Amino acid sequence: VQLQAYGGGSVQAGGSLRLSCAASRSDATIASMGWYRQGPGKEREWVARITTGGGTTYYADSVKGRFTISRDNAKNTVYLQMNSLKPEDTAVYYCKANRISRPDTWGQGTLVTVSS
Repeated sequence: VQLQAYGGGSVQAGGSLRLSCAASRSDATIASMGWYRQGPGKEREWVARITTGGGTTYYADSVKGRFTISRDNAKNTVYLQMNSLKPEDTAVYYCKANRISRPDTWGQGTLVTVSS
């Protein structure tokens, strides 16, 4: 399976963006989908995750209450709605498929720039 992430862009602080991550096909080995980000000069960090089965969501404390991860199984797509964006949210955002008995799959990054 291949992942295509898109939807990044430039926005002012307080604004919103929605990222999308489309999988090339459905894949029963995918247990959950996650979003990660890597800011300038920083290590990659986990942002949010949604399970494939029950749709349970998890968030990093830094985005809780501002970001929402969701999925559309019919479209094999996961979304990250980002509201109340802050300059510190500036990063390249990546999606990842956490797979059972297979190597995890990463999508290419999409750049989000938040200006103050």
